[in-house]
Formats: sequence, structure tokens, C-alpha cells
Amino acid sequence: MTRSVNAVASRARRKKILKKTKGQFGTRKNVWTVAKNSYEKGQTYAYRDRRNKKREFRSLWIIRINAAVREYGMNYSQFINKLNVAGIEMNRKVLADLALNNPEAFKAIVEKVK
Repeated sequence: MTRSVNAVASRARRKKILKKTKGQFGTRKNVWTVAKNSYEKGQTYAYRDRRNKKREFRSLWIIRINAAVREYGMNYSQFINKLNVAGIEMNRKVLADLALNNPEAFKAIVEKVK
């Protein structure tokens, strides 16, 4: 009995990966084993960096809030503490956006917690 191989499905699987690695450099786009490894590694980085992105943005917001608050004689930790004591529930994303794009509204918040 001859060996049965589903060549159509195998080729389709390979084509799917090769299509996703299109645009990469050198053999990463057209040699099956290299492309497969490259694609899997890329997916690992994508998974990891979706989480790191959140971390980096939070860090950026904190830096922006700290810089804006220092103009009013406070530092970041004092400001966040006074916000909590005053019962103002605003997240860092909104605070950073206000500090950057709407300084007078941010100043009103700072004056309220002082």
C-alpha cells in the first residue's frame, strides 16, 4: 500500500506562514524552516509586548504628571496622595492628558487638592 500524505493541507499550512512572514529580510521570508522560526519568535514578542506596552504607557503618564505637578511645588507621590484624600478618582491617563493638552483644567485640579 502506498503512503498517504495530505500534500494539499501541508502546502496550505506552509503558505499561510510564508504569507505572514512576507516583507521580512533575507531567507526569513521564503525558506520554510527559517520563516516558521521567525514567525513563532515574532508571535512570542507580540504577546510579551502587548503587556509591556501597558507598562510603558503608565510610566509615561506618571512622568508627565510629575513634570506638570512640579510647577505647583509638589511631586508626583504627594499629588497622588492628596488626590486620594480629596476623593478625586481620575486615572493617570486622563491626568496626563489634561496636564499636556489642558493646563488650566489641570491647574484647577491641583489647586483643589492643595
